[in-house]
Amino acid sequence: MRHSFFCIDSHTCGNPVRVVAGGGPLLPHLPIFERREIFVRDHDWIRKALMFEPRGHDVMSGAIIYPAFRDDCDFAALFIEVSGCLPMCGAGTIGLSTVVLEEGLVRSRTPGTLSIETPAGRVDVKYGMDGDFVKSVRLFNVASYLHDADVEVDVPGVGRLVVDIAYGGNFYAVVEPQRNWPGLDGTTASELVGLSQKLRTALADACDPVHPEDERIRGVHHVIWCDRARDENADGRGAVFYGDKAIDRSPGGTGTSARMAQLHGKGRLRIGETYRSESLIGTIFEGRVDAAAKVGTHEGIMPSIGAWARITGHNTIFVDDRDPLAHGFQIK
Repeated sequence: MRHSFFCIDSHTCGNPVRVVAGGGPLLPHLPIFERREIFVRDHDWIRKALMFEPRGHDVMSGAIIYPAFRDDCDFAALFIEVSGCLPMCGAGTIGLSTVVLEEGLVRSRTPGTLSIETPAGRVDVKYGMDGDFVKSVRLFNVASYLHDADVEVDVPGVGRLVVDIAYGGNFYAVVEPQRNWPGLDGTTASELVGLSQKLRTALADACDPVHPEDERIRGVHHVIWCDRARDENADGRGAVFYGDKAIDRSPGGTGTSARMAQLHGKGRLRIGETYRSESLIGTIFEGRVDAAAKVGTHEGIMPSIGAWARITGHNTIFVDDRDPLAHGFQIK
């Protein structure tokens, strides 16, 4: 059997976002987190086929659109990437929003605002149009917070690192320059991948964060390596690691949210202030701390991210069962 998927490819400030507009599996009309569990259990081969080689690559990410279950949302989304089916993806939401608006796939009930049901909760996107094209996007992300501060962990080949664990839609280990890690300058992307793999393995034995309002969201799967900005218009620079060996080309939506939550939790960023995060390729997300929030017993923030995305093409993808590589592969 040959399966067909109609995809609209895009990128958000450099990071790919493949939006599956047709061919996604039919799922029961349930809250999107429950549909996510069904997808992971029964249809994860689709994620692997569309994200892994030979149809994708090590930093591929995407989203599948569905009708919303919530009455206060315009549509729902499942976020797929090489690392799995995520609760939330900031860069993915910005690319997804641009795609559905420019391609006419969704008409928002409130002009200028999209409300999206994600596994992490409802997120809103404010947008501006220039004719048929999206000229501005601001993602209002889920409540974010500093989960644990100053976690010490011994990393083989590196030594002891002190990291903060913060949540911005996914849990992150936030690493700032210190004695055993001098910063991003002089560190290659491939070296960051190796460091991240070692750190994540070491953290698995040191901490297991669980979201206080949803125990299904747990574990540190992402790392953001932080440093001073190079661009005079940015406040800081960050390299987000995810999956097995992916470095985000954008500054990272959930990563920037987690970074702002960490800075706020440590008294270094106040309500109403902005944090412009620079990626490894020089693109910038404009983060903003819009309001205070409570996440369980934790003091947190309501973050928003301003960014842009561009559609790169239409892509009809075939997955043929006769193909021995039909369901994709990764080189370890």
